[in-house]
Amino acid sequence: MNKLLVILLVLITTLSCRVQRLPSKEKVLEPLTSANAYFMNKWPDPGKSIITNRERPSNIWTRAVYYEGLMALHKIDPQKKYYDYAVDWGTKHNWSLRSGNTSRNADDQCCGQTYIDLYLIDKKDERIKAIKASIDNMVKTEKKDDWNWIDALQMAMPVFVRLGVIYNDTSYFRKMYDLYAFAKYNHGGKGLYNPADKLWWRDKDFVPPYKEPNGEDCYWSRGNGWVLAALARTLEMLPKTDPHYNEYLQDFKDMCTALIPIQRTDGFWNVSLHDPTNFGGKETSGTALFAYGFAWGINNGILDKKTYQPVIAKAWNAMIKEAVHTDGKLGFVQGTGKEPKDGQPVSYDSTPDFEDYGLGCFLLAGTEIYKMK
Repeated sequence: MNKLLVILLVLITTLSCRVQRLPSKEKVLEPLTSANAYFMNKWPDPGKSIITNRERPSNIWTRAVYYEGLMALHKIDPQKKYYDYAVDWGTKHNWSLRSGNTSRNADDQCCGQTYIDLYLIDKKDERIKAIKASIDNMVKTEKKDDWNWIDALQMAMPVFVRLGVIYNDTSYFRKMYDLYAFAKYNHGGKGLYNPADKLWWRDKDFVPPYKEPNGEDCYWSRGNGWVLAALARTLEMLPKTDPHYNEYLQDFKDMCTALIPIQRTDGFWNVSLHDPTNFGGKETSGTALFAYGFAWGINNGILDKKTYQPVIAKAWNAMIKEAVHTDGKLGFVQGTGKEPKDGQPVSYDSTPDFEDYGLGCFLLAGTEIYKMK
């Protein structure tokens, strides 16, 4: 993207954001409570299988992302029913992984983030036995090409870092970096990260020469949101003495810088970050993940508040006004997939094939914004 255009877009975004303010803590909490209640009422049994085009167990990645958000909500609003709902989910799955306890698949491992969070509240070994076995299986091997799609970073990196902290074992951190570095520098030929645009291609299918209809590279919104969230959730627990801490930190800050000028004037981000003509329009899950990352960066003294708070306010106010239904349902959530055309059409009234991960992203964003006030 032309440097002058970037500067102009940043200026326009900043000026348009100045009139917006974040609501009070109470007003931030209200839509979080409402959206979560909608989901819990719809799914009173957390162990019930999910049926879309086929039946799946409810410890898959989509539901695991929801529980990440629920645990974040529990931290700022520690209601017993939230904790019980999460424990019931883990118990009904015997604290196991979808494809078995030797799975190397990051999607299968995502549930481990909540299993570990619950273990840290009540240290029952059964809660992390399976996820530890899965990650240990990876740590002891030389294989490092498992994360060949960028969603995997969010699904698994926070698991590795949490186990490393719990067991005071840096081998988890070393393996995590091996997997991250291979995704960043090797997958797709020269890696899935473009240092020029400071954004990530979703997988090898979108590495150039692939282009969007307008000739730009394809950077999928939610995919880049997964990476930003992964970096935030990793940095919050990774010791600063880790030899790769600064690389993760720089990647996080560079992504944040790249995302500001491509925010839509209405506060959302398009599903295609560099091509608003390719299924352009409001999209909640990617927007929520970016807002989460920015808010986390401010709360941890990494990002400049004057620069990022107006961007967050614009995104949050847009989601509250445009996406949250009166009954708590979330609109403008793109269904599962890996590129702009998937899960379309996306609208206020559309229902994605899975409603859980979009809510998880929304809860992560709101709880972090709550901490800002």
